[in-house]
Parts: sequence; structure tokens; C-alpha cells
Amino acid sequence: MQMSVGSVKQKLMSHTGSSPGSMQLQLKDETGRLLSQLSEDSRLLGFYSPYDGCIIHVIDTDASSKSASGWLEDTSKVQKYVMSDEDYAKRENTYKQYKLMKQKEDPEWTAEKELCTRKGIPYQAPKQSAKIEDNDYMLSEAASLQPGSRCEVNPGGKRGLIRHVGRCQKLPKGYWVGVQYDEPVGKNNGTVKGVQYFDCLDGYGAFVRPDMVTAGDFPPVDDLFSDEDEI
Repeated sequence: MQMSVGSVKQKLMSHTGSSPGSMQLQLKDETGRLLSQLSEDSRLLGFYSPYDGCIIHVIDTDASSKSASGWLEDTSKVQKYVMSDEDYAKRENTYKQYKLMKQKEDPEWTAEKELCTRKGIPYQAPKQSAKIEDNDYMLSEAASLQPGSRCEVNPGGKRGLIRHVGRCQKLPKGYWVGVQYDEPVGKNNGTVKGVQYFDCLDGYGAFVRPDMVTAGDFPPVDDLFSDEDEI
């Protein structure tokens, strides 16, 4: 509350990629309704009477900036570093090495089981189900899920971003949800059995049935502000 609008812009710069001079800030309520334009940099944030749950929306007015041109959302515009399997195998303390170690200790180990254990949640292994013959299996459950929405996947309480909703030609029939997790608890990079549905780092992607996914306000654990940055 005691931070000026100009100071807020300085903090947001490292998160948005927009320069403070090009930012137009808006204060919105939980539903996205505009409450006020934060137009005076010298004003304290408290002047605009924000409350818990309010949203600060950033508009980049610089048409040439990377954030305005989609560089922060469209990963296809970013040149990616690709590591060979041989180079990856030489690295130490990788997720793959950790996974192999855990599976030697427990042949039934999975990332979901590990997360449940850490959170003290009873783990139930997925039941083997009968073969699905319906192409529209779980269509109604998938109808409310939209790519780009934040979500939580259970069991395990894994959070991430919905990247794909629909059928997957090389998976069992019915609807699937492609999720990009916030942590490396997935099984792929958005490609399944040679077909790419989205792009993410290896180990962050997964495809699950729609009934395992809940869309909503599930921010990453490392949210916009740390405790000492809280305003």
C-alpha cells in the first residue's frame, strides 16, 4: 500500500519484459472488472484502495517491445537450445537419473506417488480400465476446459497450464487434456508417440483424462511476488 505506482512498475518490469515508461496499469477486481487506471506514478498504491484479490493488469504501449509482439507467449518465436541424448546422459543430478534411482528403490514409483507422499496424501494407483471404444468418451468433462487456462491435476495436486484439449490419434479413444506442468513431473515434451500437440521442456508435459483436471485460479507456487516483495 505504501509503494508508489512507479515503484510497482519497476518491480513488474522483470516479470513482464515491459519497460516502466511503456506500462499502463489498470486495477481490476476478481472478475476482471476495471476499478481504476493507475495513471499517476507518484501516487501510492493505497490511494486506489486495492483489496485482497484485486488484479494489476499491465498494458504495454510500446508496439516494438517483445511482450507486445507476443515473444513472451508464443514460444515458436524463440530459438530453443536442443540437447542431444548423449549430452543429457553425461549431466549429473538430472530428473531422469533421479527417476531411475527411485524406480530401483520402488519398482512401482511414479512422480504422482512421490508428490502424494510429500504432501501426506494417500496415493491410489490408477485402476486398469476396460478398453474405450467411444470416440466422444469424456466429451462433456472436456467441454469446460480451455487451452491457456491454469489448472490442477489430481491425484497429486500438480499445477500447470492446459495446452491441448481434444482427441489424440495415437492414444486410446476419447478426449485428452495436454498439460504443461510447473515442475518436471510430466512424462514428455508435448509429443506423444511421435505426434506433437504442444511444445514444452521434456518432463514437463503430460496427457491425462479430463476428469483428472480442474481449471481455475491455480497460480504457480513461485507466484508473481515473493514474500519480501509483497505489496
